[in-house]
Amino acid sequence: MTRRASSISLRSSRLSAGCESPSASSTFASAILGPESEEWVKQWSGVNARNLIDSRIVAVEADTSVEDACDAKDIPCLAVKAPPGSTSYPFLGLFDFSDLNAFLTLAATRHTIPPHELKANASADQIMSAARSGHVPVHLVSNLSEKNFLETVQYDATIISLLATFARGTHRVLVRSLPPSNDFLGMVSDRGLLSWFFAYAERTPTFRSYLDNSLYTLGLPSLHIHSSVVATSGTAQVLDAMRLMSEQGVSSIAVTDEEHGTLLSVVSVTDVGKMVVPSESNQILSAPLHQFIAQIRAPDGSTDGVDKYPIYLVSPTTKLSFAIQKLLATNAHRLFVTDNDYLPPAAYPVSSTGSLCGIVSIVDILSLFAIIANIRDVDPTKRMRQRRASSSSSQSSRSGRVSHDFTRSRSSSRASLPLSASPRIVAASGDTRGSISNLDTFQWSELVSPRKAE
Repeated sequence: MTRRASSISLRSSRLSAGCESPSASSTFASAILGPESEEWVKQWSGVNARNLIDSRIVAVEADTSVEDACDAKDIPCLAVKAPPGSTSYPFLGLFDFSDLNAFLTLAATRHTIPPHELKANASADQIMSAARSGHVPVHLVSNLSEKNFLETVQYDATIISLLATFARGTHRVLVRSLPPSNDFLGMVSDRGLLSWFFAYAERTPTFRSYLDNSLYTLGLPSLHIHSSVVATSGTAQVLDAMRLMSEQGVSSIAVTDEEHGTLLSVVSVTDVGKMVVPSESNQILSAPLHQFIAQIRAPDGSTDGVDKYPIYLVSPTTKLSFAIQKLLATNAHRLFVTDNDYLPPAAYPVSSTGSLCGIVSIVDILSLFAIIANIRDVDPTKRMRQRRASSSSSQSSRSGRVSHDFTRSRSSSRASLPLSASPRIVAASGDTRGSISNLDTFQWSELVSPRKAE
């Protein structure tokens, strides 16, 4: 059987009527709104962004090594300090699991990158140079994923300001202190804002009624764009998933049944950060995803025998309110939309049915609310389209080179380099624990044939 391509443009002649509904548009989404929406927006405008701060800002020095930054346990995002006098003072940028995944992918596949392409990418070239010296400072890896931009709002900013920022695909916003201070009060996440809207619905019956509309009636941007469903099969390797998330600029991917395209599970950059980095053997990267998923599930099952692995699944007829509840309960950034035409093969222990036909993300939902607030130029998929367009262009220019399951890659000024061949996985020998910064001693560097420093 021919292996399904890792980045799947999921289409099916058996899509349900819900999956064939009209595409997203602000006009269509607004058609079901009543005059009460003006009152909603008025109330939103009266709530300050600083009242929604859901995490403190944990800062690290720009020269802190990547491995030391990774030691900041249970901190989903770090702020990287700028040196005094910098135009971006006090912070240069952010560092999170997506950036770590991009860095580990670069480390594991660096020998597959032609030297001229490495030199053309200033950021990656700097990382490689720093690695040869044994110290990669975290500021070089900040926003390496190109999806972790540093965004700020003023002290008196409102929820409307947050919507305008999050509707562009941002996941976190820093809130400034009262002038003339240059400090920051804290951080608001897209999940925190979504949680606020859900609480608002609980005390606002008309808004709750709006959330009770089904997904396919609301014109969500990603619901029917099949190419938005980035997926790979359960037989693919962990490194394949890491590379795919890095190239496609997403924080999670669907793991599907190879034959039918049904959803088996989900793998995220957080899983990579929590499972791959602490591993004492690089063999985890060559493990098939179905084994990796079993390791993720194991801690819950070992405590009480119950599989608590969350189900990231909804249908086109699911109410938006239920989708929001599921996003908040599972701590996910996106849910996968499926039709219900057929059941998955019995051999797989899955709890999902139907084939994938789209996604619904936190950003999609916040974009709907931004449209209600009459915010202009709402385009949550713009950055992803640009990322994938440059990726496709780069891949086309190298179409005569070695082919691989990953037919799309991102080429940019950051370190997401075109990867022209699959890395050859080899087993680690002896004690492979070492420094992340020194790619010739760090265990992930042993994923490819040893090669002298360029």
